[in-house]
Order: sequence, then C-alpha cells, then structure tokens
Amino acid sequence: MKFSHVPVMLTKCIDALAIRPDGIYVDGTAGGAGHSSAIASHLSENGRLIAIDRDPDAVAVAAERLSVYSMAQVVKSNYSDIRKVLDSLDIDRVDGILLDLGVSSYQLDEGSRGFSYHTDAPLDMRMEKQGISAADIVNTYSQQELAKIIFEYGEEKFSRRIAENIVKKREVSPIETTLQLADIIRQSVPQKARRDKNPCKKTFQAIRIAVNGELEHLSKGLDEAFYSLRAGGRLAVITFHSLEDRLVKQRFAGWCRGCICPPDFPQCVCGHKPEGVLVNRKPLEADQQELEENNRSRSARLRIIERSADL
Repeated sequence: MKFSHVPVMLTKCIDALAIRPDGIYVDGTAGGAGHSSAIASHLSENGRLIAIDRDPDAVAVAAERLSVYSMAQVVKSNYSDIRKVLDSLDIDRVDGILLDLGVSSYQLDEGSRGFSYHTDAPLDMRMEKQGISAADIVNTYSQQELAKIIFEYGEEKFSRRIAENIVKKREVSPIETTLQLADIIRQSVPQKARRDKNPCKKTFQAIRIAVNGELEHLSKGLDEAFYSLRAGGRLAVITFHSLEDRLVKQRFAGWCRGCICPPDFPQCVCGHKPEGVLVNRKPLEADQQELEENNRSRSARLRIIERSADL
C-alpha cells in the first residue's frame, strides 16, 4: 500500500515534546508514521510509544513502518478515546501527546477515498471507512441542514446558494461522485470567486468535518489527552483551519487560567490554580524551507501546553 504523508513541522514537534528517552508518548494521529517514527527514534528500549489512528489503512502502514522499534505499538482507535486506549494498556499517565489534525496526504491523494475535489471518485470521505458517508449527507440532509454545515464548518459565505443547488440537482438524480459535487459548487459561486481560488475547498472541508465528527472528537480528545499527562508532560497539537485552531486556543487558555472568581470580587476566594502553562505564547508555523517543500504545511499551526508541575 502506498501511503505517502510528509510530517508537518517535524523538528518543531519533536522539540515541543521535549522527549525523555525512557518516557511514554502517544501519537494520537499516526497516519503514515512520520511523526511516530521520529518520536520512536528518540526513545530507548525503556521508553514507550503508542501510535493511534482511526483509519485502517493508516494502522496497517504505521504497524509496518514502526515494526523496527521494539518500544512502539499501533492501536486502531480514535484519539478522542485516548484514555480508553491507555487504560487498556495499564498506562496511567504519559509524558507527551501529539495530535496532527486534519486529512493526511494519502487520504487526499488516494482518489478512491473521496476526500479530493480534483479526482472523480465515490463521494465518501469516511476516515474509518464505516458509518455515514458524504453521499449520505449530500443526498439526505435538508437544505437548511446543508447550508448550516457548509457555513459553520466551511465558513463559506455562499453556503445557502450551494445548499439550494445541491437539493435541486439531487431531485433529478443522486449526487454520487466528488466531481459531481464540485461542479455544483462551482456553478453556485460568482465568477470572481472561481477565479481567485478553488471554490470547492470550503464545502468539501465542511462535509468532511460533518462526516467524521471532527470537532466533537477534538473537543473530547483534548480533554482526555491533557488529563492523561503527568505533571510536566506536554500536549502538542497541529491544526489546519481556524475552527480547529480556535478550539485548541480556547481550551489551552482555560487550562492556563488561574482565579475564576467573578470580576467584581475584591479578592480571590476560589483558590483555583492554573492547570497548565503555554510553552509558546503564539502558535508555531512552518518555516520558509518547509513551505517550499510541502505546500500543505502553509496553514499549519502548532500549539503546545505543559501540564503544571505543582498539581
């Protein structure tokens, strides 16, 4: 199986985790095992790496590529179930967790998976290859539901027009392929929008997020990951669009907050202490060399939080 995925901000991720050779680490989104392999290479035989992925193709490839590392093991699961995975392995706390969100290069490039609007393929987009598909959403959701998904998850200002045209087209015949949907989107936006950039990106992103429940998994996964860290352990998260990044930023800020008393209280009575500290005040981005070598890193943002040592 050809599973190509260039790990984004690899060196920055390894630095972010501050890896201890004998520590326990989790790559919650193993993909092609790029980040996982780098983490494993920094571990001694006394260390441990748990590589998780929900995509069965990724699990198969990661297992093969990590087989040279005796301290590494691969688990098919969703990173939002990190706590369940760790409990099943009798692991209480870990030293670091990495989450590389979004779609892998393989999923985009493998046309048959239905993630890309450049290749004609069945309208699928399921990371786990099971459950509701993109075709199910496009052909069964109401016009209002479609417009809401496209606007909220894709931040697409032409969402109502796109949803309206989807419903009109499916009344004639089902929308079954990626290029069918892409054509509808292009016909739904003004000519200027078609010239500026590919108008399909936002709608495809929105439907993919809905199919895979990405924001719900992210919200749950952040909590499970952070509270699975030992004191001084680090959580590093790479995001690729504003919805993900905003959620991560807000959750990190909440963990770093001290007093939670009402602002009109003359002095603190809650005694609440910060549970974490930001390693970098602003998110890290890919450098110019990486941008030239891997254009998919252009929207990547890396945020890092360390769990407070005095908890």
